[in-house]
Amino acid sequence: MFLYYLDLAWRSLKKTPFLSSLMVLAISIGVGITITSLNIYKMASVNPAGDRSGQLYAVQLWSQEENSWDEFNEQITYQDGINLRKSDIPVRHAMLLKTGLAVQTDNPDFAPILERVRVTNSDFFSLFDIKFIHGGAWDKRVDIDPAYQVVINQDLNQQLFGGENSVGKNVYLNRKPYQVVGVIENWNPSPKYYDLNNGAFQDSEQLFVPFSLAPIEEYQSWGNNQSWKHEDVSTYADRLASEYHWIQYWVELKDEQQFAQYQTWLASYIEQQKQLGRFQSSQAAARLMNVEQWLVENKVVAEDNKVLVGLSVLFLMVCLVNTLGLLLAKFLKRAPEVGVRRAIGASRAHIFSQHMVEVGLIGFAGGMLGLLWAWGALSSLSTRFDLEEALTQLDISMWIIAPSIAILAAVLAGLYPAWRVCATNPAIYLKSQ
Repeated sequence: MFLYYLDLAWRSLKKTPFLSSLMVLAISIGVGITITSLNIYKMASVNPAGDRSGQLYAVQLWSQEENSWDEFNEQITYQDGINLRKSDIPVRHAMLLKTGLAVQTDNPDFAPILERVRVTNSDFFSLFDIKFIHGGAWDKRVDIDPAYQVVINQDLNQQLFGGENSVGKNVYLNRKPYQVVGVIENWNPSPKYYDLNNGAFQDSEQLFVPFSLAPIEEYQSWGNNQSWKHEDVSTYADRLASEYHWIQYWVELKDEQQFAQYQTWLASYIEQQKQLGRFQSSQAAARLMNVEQWLVENKVVAEDNKVLVGLSVLFLMVCLVNTLGLLLAKFLKRAPEVGVRRAIGASRAHIFSQHMVEVGLIGFAGGMLGLLWAWGALSSLSTRFDLEEALTQLDISMWIIAPSIAILAAVLAGLYPAWRVCATNPAIYLKSQ
């Protein structure tokens, strides 16, 4: 019976192509705008750490004095990062810095390229559950005794070495040789929760080098550099000893007991620093935030995004009101035909079902066209406003959500017109015939 109703619906649409096209277009525009805003909201609100979200914590320290910053800074100082590494409570820890270096190989035909580089320690890869294709992370001893070693990702390995096992080969960073010790799978969490500086949806780095090289190579920070007081920082050594906040710090704590132990350790550390003349504010404290809390705290999903989703839904409702009017006109025009069918035995339920199948077909067509509108809008936003690609990719779930929303919306809009035409008194039209 459904296939029969579907055939009748298709014939009905072909009889009134202009009116049917208007309804499909109205629904598609509403769905397209809704899916565009919903897709951006969904891509922005995903928690990329998954099940590990509750075990990974960003560390913040209130090290500023009174009458300076009035909130925790997202980053910490270099000296605090070095000191925090001395704690053996966390399962793992990672001290992070983003920089950029010129990349070359032994191949004279390879033109140097400028790449973003993540400066960190060996725990970084296991902390964030990054998989290796070849080799592994540098030895933990390198975190103390510097060595010119590097980990690269799969894409860069393909670009530099044709995808072969490059462990043991040299990569030149700012003309200095670094030995490749590992090749990781392409890893690009979105949002890039481990470092939200300069945009939460930037691509991850393709090279990773030991943090122990920072004082030697004097890596420049490609992230935010902030200090709560004026300091004369003329050398890199001055920067390392300064109150500049430019380092991200993450730890892994396996349970609540370890969390409490680490909080106690941090409180003790702050007291030690007070005796050295630092952390003099009455609000001096430490704060730990897991990934979910971190994303909320840093407003990765802005309130504007939520408002935009609400407005797009309201616009869809306006489109549905217009669709309802068109459906009412189309169905009531068919009232004489319905009256005859009722007179020869068709029940109200059959008539209602037939019209609802037609409405569903209109909604499905509107949903598929709406997906095209959404895809075009996201592509335009990415190009026009230089939005991050991770934020403007059409999520695979939208291919199910869009038609579902469109069919549901069309059915809601068609309930009243279908009921009206079912309520037709056959006798009126039989007399006119």
